[in-house]
Amino acid sequence: MSSSASPIGSSARRMTRQVQVSWAGQVVRVGGGAPVVVQSMTNTDTADAIATAIQVRELAQAGSEIVRITVNTPEAAREVPAIREQLDRMGVNVPLCGDFHFNGHKLLTQFPECAQALSKYRINPGNMGGGKKRDDNFAQMIEVACRHQKPVRIGVNWGSLDQELLATMMDANSKLSQPLTAQAVMREALVISAISNAERAQTLGLSGDAIVLSCKVSHVQDLIAVYRDLSARCDYPLHLGLTEAGMGTKGVVASTAALAVLLQEGIGDTIRISLTPEPGGDRCREVVVAQEILQTMGLRAFTPMVIACPGCGRTSSTVFQVLADRIQTYLRNQMPVWRDQYPGVESMNVAVMGCVVNGPGESRHADIGISLPGTGEVPTAPVFVDGERTITLKGENIAEDFQQIVQTYVERRYGKTQ
Repeated sequence: MSSSASPIGSSARRMTRQVQVSWAGQVVRVGGGAPVVVQSMTNTDTADAIATAIQVRELAQAGSEIVRITVNTPEAAREVPAIREQLDRMGVNVPLCGDFHFNGHKLLTQFPECAQALSKYRINPGNMGGGKKRDDNFAQMIEVACRHQKPVRIGVNWGSLDQELLATMMDANSKLSQPLTAQAVMREALVISAISNAERAQTLGLSGDAIVLSCKVSHVQDLIAVYRDLSARCDYPLHLGLTEAGMGTKGVVASTAALAVLLQEGIGDTIRISLTPEPGGDRCREVVVAQEILQTMGLRAFTPMVIACPGCGRTSSTVFQVLADRIQTYLRNQMPVWRDQYPGVESMNVAVMGCVVNGPGESRHADIGISLPGTGEVPTAPVFVDGERTITLKGENIAEDFQQIVQTYVERRYGKTQ
């Protein structure tokens, strides 16, 4: 979904500068009141241009509006233009962000084609050396960004925080009559590092409208505290993400708990969910989770929402579970096509309910819904369209029949010719 789409929901957004990240006519607006942007990152070896391009395409098709790739070696930097060319041939215009650590100043200078093929750079000041070396390396990267007119995310991470800055602040804190905790000093160091490096980038010639900030930590309360402080002290767009969130439900729950609080307060202009994939797992899951956070909060709409009951002793049959899963998968799989053919379909609500307690009521509230029979109920399934009961399905083909009803409804309500 294009980031130019209008947000839904009424939460007040923190007003910031607006940064534009673009490629071949595809413009993603970050901040300045634009809808919150979904990002993701590949985990392929960037030196493998084909594998990386394929994964970028998969992430983009899933809904990632910016995709970050690691650029850590000369071999990786050399392949970035080939990745971009491969994506262009596939018609995938998603902007690429290059993730640089330690040697980014060398790679961007030695491989100007790489610098040009990327739409954005991610710089971590804590991984650029110390003292004058750090300052020179940082200046070199900013100079390249200015030359190629690329925006930059200055991403501070507490796992790689500037140790000189932290040591200085710890020493100063120890001399106070009432010292802060070490954790509080680290939070402050993160914020100071991000803002001071952004200000230095501007003195080096980078526009303030080309800077995004992030302060990544791995604990929920720390993330909330840091971003509240950061948002109060600058007007740069902010990238949110709980770094090293973890695997499975732990990663999903932790990321949601942290980001939901901040987003509800209007803090955050672009997000990434840093999930550890399960062995053989789908990298695109982090995109789906990010979208679902934004959609369930009423901040964006990406794909029709399926409302389904959890089941209880009234629903010993698994029919409604199978149907809910099938319809949800069907709707998400259709979105790459429906997004262009049926504008507005992403805001549609579908209910798949399992018994008469709440089934008919929820189905009436949805755009289209079905109330399947629970244990001991008459084996019929009334279908409701726009609040009105329209048909009752029976037999073994309820799933296929309801899916066709959904397809017909989408064509009728959201078709461009209507």
